Amino acid sequence: MNEPNKTFDATTFVKGLWKENPVFVQVLGMCPTLAVTNSATNGLAMGLATAFVLVMSSMLVSMLRNFIPKQVRIATFILIIATFVTVAEYLIQAISIDIHKALGAFISLIVVNCIILGRAEAFASKNTVGKSIIDAAGMGAGFTFALLCLGVVREILGSGTLFGLQVLGQGFEPWVLMILPGGGFFTLGAWLLLFNYMKERKAAKMQEVVA
Repeated sequence: MNEPNKTFDATTFVKGLWKENPVFVQVLGMCPTLAVTNSATNGLAMGLATAFVLVMSSMLVSMLRNFIPKQVRIATFILIIATFVTVAEYLIQAISIDIHKALGAFISLIVVNCIILGRAEAFASKNTVGKSIIDAAGMGAGFTFALLCLGVVREILGSGTLFGLQVLGQGFEPWVLMILPGGGFFTLGAWLLLFNYMKERKAAKMQEVVA
């Protein structure tokens, strides 16, 4: 009797991580994706902060969904999200002042991240707490994965390091462009190209199987 629910839960989580990845598939949250991924550490920190806000706000929205009047639901969602963004900002500041300074205003801008408000409106406000947490965790993991992918590539090519550790040797000449804004666009474009190629290849194989 519980098997269908387990299958649904797994599918709900995985879709945010891969099939409906917020960055590589839905192309959402571009502002932090391009702005803070000049290093793997910054990308990971922003991803985890966003995932925390996403999970906690989705959980609370789902818990209160039957008590929030439809006329003020968006304003209420934003208030809930802003509360957890404040918590996340204080946590980052307590853990590492350097990371807090590096992320800067983009921590506060999590409030207007369309991924979070979108999941609150489209999923959490219509589903149970358990399902909402799993959906938010999947989307948060997918967003973190995407930021980490960009951060790793940009830091290695732009500085020759990974999480601050030298990986390409002293003789490597850093590609300074990669840690500049333009490098974010180039790296994102390359990842989107790879994801679209993999998606089309998978679709072609499925058509061959059906044929």
